[in-house]
Amino acid sequence: MSGLNIGVIGAGLMGHGIAYLLAAAGHNVRVYDPSAQWRESLNERLESARALLGGDPALLGRISAHEHMAPAMKDTAFVFEAAPEKLPLKQQLFAELEELTAPTTILASNSSAIPSTRIGEKLKHRERVVGTHFWNPPHLVPLVEVTQNEKTSDDTVARTMALLRGAGRNPVHVKKDIPGFVGNRLQHALKREAIALVAAGVCDADTIDEVVKSGFGARMAVLGPMEQTDLVGVDLTLDIQNVLLADLDRSTEPTQFIKDKVAAGKLGMRTGEGLRKWTPQSADAVRERLRNFLADQAKTKA
Repeated sequence: MSGLNIGVIGAGLMGHGIAYLLAAAGHNVRVYDPSAQWRESLNERLESARALLGGDPALLGRISAHEHMAPAMKDTAFVFEAAPEKLPLKQQLFAELEELTAPTTILASNSSAIPSTRIGEKLKHRERVVGTHFWNPPHLVPLVEVTQNEKTSDDTVARTMALLRGAGRNPVHVKKDIPGFVGNRLQHALKREAIALVAAGVCDADTIDEVVKSGFGARMAVLGPMEQTDLVGVDLTLDIQNVLLADLDRSTEPTQFIKDKVAAGKLGMRTGEGLRKWTPQSADAVRERLRNFLADQAKTKA
């Protein structure tokens, strides 16, 4: 599957990465963004991704930026929406897309948490709406969660997964359209306990990160939690859960610890302090370390 016309809504962090990987797979990608700033900087960011991955310079010629939605979405087989996480905005975009595209065009949302059921609930052809949660940055992280809501057709899921697989992604089929899908639910379950441990004075944030990176995190790229459970034995997991689960954090809302951090303007790397303290140099070092690691992984799998 190559040579398709594909639309991308949004030229920002996620949109440009989605455009790059689909163009690298041989498709013609039209990126719509109402912001002149994002459109004008698109080529520079695409070139940065290409240089990092060593891609063919010619692939950038398959990507075009558009100020107006209608010409960008004409005759598209797929549209991937990567707009800000605002439900009314996404609903409006999908309403416009339904009028601008053929009934067979698949309309996919890259929302990180908003169910596609909500996004497409007012459309006439809801069978073609699907969730496609790419991970940041999408041209480096292979996972895409393809989320099927109650109205999404099996054909839509199959076609979407085939397209993504052909673009070198690892699509997984999420069969229920729940907030956060699978990945973010797992990630935030871990964050909830980590934040609770720091808030309770059990350890500091540095220790949390070291335990994860030097401990179980070191094996998670090759051994998932279900594999690890079977490896050590389901019976051992039951024994540990009988002791541990009653003591884990059960908060149903963000902790006061996190609320106080935000109220004090301690938002993380961009403000110099969050759960840890940062200098511009130390923050850039982390970003560079992550970028290089993901790029090396992407090149190895290419």
